[in-house]
Amino acid sequence: MRQNFAVIIPMANEEKDFQPFVNALIEVLNQLECGLVYFIVDKASKDRTLQLCQQTSSTDARFVTVWAPETRNVVEAYICGYQVAAKAKHDFIIEMDAGLSHDPNAIPRFLSLLLKDYDCVFGSRFITGGAIIDSNWERTFLSRVGTSLSNLLLGTKMHDMTSGFQGFSLEIVKKFLAYNLLSEAHFYQTELRYLLRKTRFVEVPIQYRAPSPRVSGKAILNSIYVLLHYVGKRVAFKAPSIK
Repeated sequence: MRQNFAVIIPMANEEKDFQPFVNALIEVLNQLECGLVYFIVDKASKDRTLQLCQQTSSTDARFVTVWAPETRNVVEAYICGYQVAAKAKHDFIIEMDAGLSHDPNAIPRFLSLLLKDYDCVFGSRFITGGAIIDSNWERTFLSRVGTSLSNLLLGTKMHDMTSGFQGFSLEIVKKFLAYNLLSEAHFYQTELRYLLRKTRFVEVPIQYRAPSPRVSGKAILNSIYVLLHYVGKRVAFKAPSIK
């Protein structure tokens, strides 16, 4: 399955789980015999994550370390990764979290669906086969309530509106890179799903692992602001024409 695809991963304070995560990624890349991984590292990382990423990149050309000190939050780190991957003209770009929160073994499933002319593939923890494992109840509650509220107010019809494991065609990435996203934190995935609700999309089951840090009050306020901004609006990206 030789395809020009990339995986973008913001990396901050990942020293503890770095090697097991990279080993899992290497197994997947070996299986697919293709693909590049972009590590996006910024000043939020205070441990040896940057050095570990750079060491990996120096020994394996399939890993590219992007030092992005200008990014101010995780959303800007994601966007930086998409910009780099889009500039390199990868046909498909997959976004995931580090620290084994997302299973790299799911990457081939995302890629296979993108190859079937889906514009967007969204990971879902709330469909058959999906699950949240070892996460605190507050984050699980926020994810479920956020999904229900977003579907109700925004008119979306997805099972999971907050998952950060997702893949897109290059054409779709170019569309949202040209748009001024309002999210600065956790609502970013929801904003994207809302904007992409009229594309050819599919949800796939994923298992989310590892406890997540508490969501800050600032992030919750930003989520409410962005949600209310889109209520009653009809902003949407259309699916590109199939060639």
